[in-house]
Amino acid sequence: MSETKRYQIIKGIPIFSSLTEKELMEIEPLFIEEGIKKDEYVFWEGDPSNWLYVVAEGKVRVLKQSASGKDIILEIISSGDLFGGVAVLDKRPYPASAQAMENSKILKLSRANILKILDRYPTVALDTVTYMGKRLRDAHEMMRSLAAERVEKRIATILLRLSEKIGIEEKGGIRLDINLTRLDLAEMAGTTVETAIRVMSKFSKDGLVDSQTKKIVITNKEGLESLLESE
Repeated sequence: MSETKRYQIIKGIPIFSSLTEKELMEIEPLFIEEGIKKDEYVFWEGDPSNWLYVVAEGKVRVLKQSASGKDIILEIISSGDLFGGVAVLDKRPYPASAQAMENSKILKLSRANILKILDRYPTVALDTVTYMGKRLRDAHEMMRSLAAERVEKRIATILLRLSEKIGIEEKGGIRLDINLTRLDLAEMAGTTVETAIRVMSKFSKDGLVDSQTKKIVITNKEGLESLLESE
């Protein structure tokens, strides 16, 4: 990866938004670049949290194993997003696993260097608190949805969140820039593959999505949103 691209990725990280160009250039060499192959794990649940990670290219899913041994996808991390940060800051093991969904490139920053940056640039500390707080609120809302909402609402919520994060507007709707299988959807929604297939078929029949290809297209965003408001 070129130095220019590395710089642009680091510049776009929310916790570094207050840094000047000179300051960003100073911290850029602290990041270590790694390539991760599809299905390879960046870290496992319970591993020591020595690194904060940033997706530079590709996509990574964060997984949590349930008591029954079933994987639940908690989050999909795309280019420019941080992951593993909360565990690094509180010095506890990673609470979930992270796995590449496609061939990806990541940048990682050691805990020691994170602490140096936080100490040197107080505004980064404030931005980090704000960013982590938002991520925790989002995670809480997702877990509440999984626990309390019926499966149609859960899948609609997931599709809408993905549309905001990795959606590409095009003629006919919003294409999710990811190859999302029914198994992926089932794991994210905490349901069975059969149920995910049934719900997506219903959404397709109702004109809410087009899921005939590997990349789902949301054809009626307002329709999906209305499902969240229904009883």
